[in-house]
Amino acid sequence: MVISENKERSSQSYILVTAFLALFAIVGFACYGLAFYYDFMTKEYGWSRTIVTSGNAVSKMLVGPLFGFFAGYLIDRYGPRKMMLTGALMASMALIGLSFSGSLSFFYTFYIFNALGYVFAGPLPCQVLVSRWFDKNRGKAMGIAYLGIGVGGAIAPLLAAQIEKGFGWHISLMSMGVLVLLIAFPLTFFIKDSAKNRTEKTKDEAVVPIKTVLRNPNFYLLAIGSMLSIGTVGGIGQHLKYYLRDINFTQVEASHIMSFVLLSSLAGRVLMGFLADIINRKYVMLMLFLFVATSIPLLLISDFPGRIYFFAILFGIGIGGNYMIIPLISADLFGVKALGRTMGIILVVDGIAESVFPMLVGTLYDASKSYATGFLILFCATLVGGIIITFLPKTAKMVKV
Repeated sequence: MVISENKERSSQSYILVTAFLALFAIVGFACYGLAFYYDFMTKEYGWSRTIVTSGNAVSKMLVGPLFGFFAGYLIDRYGPRKMMLTGALMASMALIGLSFSGSLSFFYTFYIFNALGYVFAGPLPCQVLVSRWFDKNRGKAMGIAYLGIGVGGAIAPLLAAQIEKGFGWHISLMSMGVLVLLIAFPLTFFIKDSAKNRTEKTKDEAVVPIKTVLRNPNFYLLAIGSMLSIGTVGGIGQHLKYYLRDINFTQVEASHIMSFVLLSSLAGRVLMGFLADIINRKYVMLMLFLFVATSIPLLLISDFPGRIYFFAILFGIGIGGNYMIIPLISADLFGVKALGRTMGIILVVDGIAESVFPMLVGTLYDASKSYATGFLILFCATLVGGIIITFLPKTAKMVKV
């Protein structure tokens, strides 16, 4: 019995490391890291901020509806391993391709590969993988895995800036693509899709049909509330370097602030992962919304010493647990067996918002040469999202379907 328990703990540790590294590379490098290169594309190719941020929007609007639910079905049916391996290859190809994409057709094509990599190897399969391996302490486990996003996102701009300084932004972006493959692929190759004992436990769990999920009002409360918050995170995050450069931060200084945001998110992930196991997860989600909302006015008011760092701490803590808390609540609502399909839909909605909101902010900036209106809209969107989440049930096992 002791040997069996030790073996399971060892396997769980391996799963956490694998999920950590997958999120480190696929989200931290391939998603957050890309924003570091936007101003180089604007300068070299003459593209507007709307066009540069539209790559993420167009790709996710195409990929999400076509592949999001399908990916969720495949993960529930066949497990996350093969999907994660495929996604790691796609994300790596995307960054390497974007490093020399001087035409819009290539730009959008490789951004589609990036979106596919995110769907197949990013949060969705990692959420299912961790949920299948952990029953007790699932919140802490998800929080540890999601530290990968914060660590990867913190390292990405610093590493990108150093490589760019020595070899130019094209080589820098290509190098990030190679690193994505080296980091995300090897450990994933050897994982098992679920623990044997967890498989036995979930045999008795009723499989919730997706049509039942879609008839439940709580699904729409969670989807719309999270959409508004994740959209805001994308809107601020993808324009943060532009904003910092506009207020005369150097490339290196801007990379430090971007890194500090993601470092602050580590505290948010650990704290919120811990809280998610001891208090109702609905209130944890509301706390995250509050951190994001209160950070935005700091970008709109007059400057004072430490203003940007106060923003970075609040925004970082807020985004730290945002992605992590959604699958935890979804598992409470609809069960682990339906998690892939349920999150496949929610992540499609969230992904579209995360890509459309930055394009909206970019359009408003191009029209007025100011971020004031765009950031104010994002602030209001987060508040509305929080109000919607208050209508979710309060019980630990939220609802029987």
